[in-house]
Amino acid sequence: MFQRIALLCGAVSVLSCSRVSDYATFPKIDAHVHIDTFKPDFVMMARDEGFRLMTLVTRSGTQEHIDREFAWARSQHESFPETVAFATTISMEDWGDPAWEESTISRLRRDFDNGANAVKLWKDIGMTFRDRDGSFIMIDNPRFDPILDYIASRGRPVIGHFGEPRNCWLPVDSMTVPGDSSYFTNNPQYHMYLHPEYPSYADQIDARDKMLAKHPDLTFVGAHLGSLEWDVGELAERLDRFPKMAVDMAARISHLQIQDRDSVREFMIEYQDRLLYGSDVGVSERTEALEWIAERWRRDWLYFTTDSVLTSPEVRSSFVGLRLPVSVLRKIYYQNAENWLGM
Repeated sequence: MFQRIALLCGAVSVLSCSRVSDYATFPKIDAHVHIDTFKPDFVMMARDEGFRLMTLVTRSGTQEHIDREFAWARSQHESFPETVAFATTISMEDWGDPAWEESTISRLRRDFDNGANAVKLWKDIGMTFRDRDGSFIMIDNPRFDPILDYIASRGRPVIGHFGEPRNCWLPVDSMTVPGDSSYFTNNPQYHMYLHPEYPSYADQIDARDKMLAKHPDLTFVGAHLGSLEWDVGELAERLDRFPKMAVDMAARISHLQIQDRDSVREFMIEYQDRLLYGSDVGVSERTEALEWIAERWRRDWLYFTTDSVLTSPEVRSSFVGLRLPVSVLRKIYYQNAENWLGM
């Protein structure tokens, strides 16, 4: 459990406690987006809002799908090299092939040479793919070891989304945020409470932790608060255990807003070097309206920069903003993404 720390203006300077830079001019990186289009509209809007972007290629089912997402990401990076960076992923399609590890490393080498500066590994590892004996393939499976070693040897980070929010394993009426209640009501096939034959929440977290213990040199960014969104104390324990682990906040800020405000603020200040802002917003060829993305960015900004009483469609009751020091805002909004993701 992280230690409570005194939050005094004198510790960070009166300026940091009393005044926050303007949103429009403050440098910002959204470290977790999905740009599934060649159209430039979203990137141009992000640039106008003062954002750089990390777009993530994801889903490991087929190389065909990966190649399509990779083409979008590479095109956006080449068109806007100062604004867009991207992560590739790996295909599980030929898992049964004895040469799978070698061919996967070869593809990663090609992807790095073509501009990718990170690797996204998604929840379908642990929740979808099965081995020949019918068991679920978890991320601590030894066949991943040479691939993770190769990524570490190249100095590239893994952005890992393993498991789901803990709410996924709870009854709908016990879920803590309305977004989860709505999603799993409408998508019961993904509601693990209804599928006890699948690996448990603890199984997902344990497999991820075992993988990190085996690969202490691997730079790892846990997507979605590392699937420990429900308790900053639990997350702090993992950050203490794994010094090369950071987390992004994509699609999980609402889970911070429902926890004790002082505990969250203390956590964010103590672990300010390990937290990356992210939204998980996505655009495709069919996306037309973009205003909702700018609204989300600005709503999150108010939470981090003010101590106002706020509301959000993602939270059932009002909450108070964190009013973080400017020095902390600089880290979570851009410096940490630069350091952890090589942006």
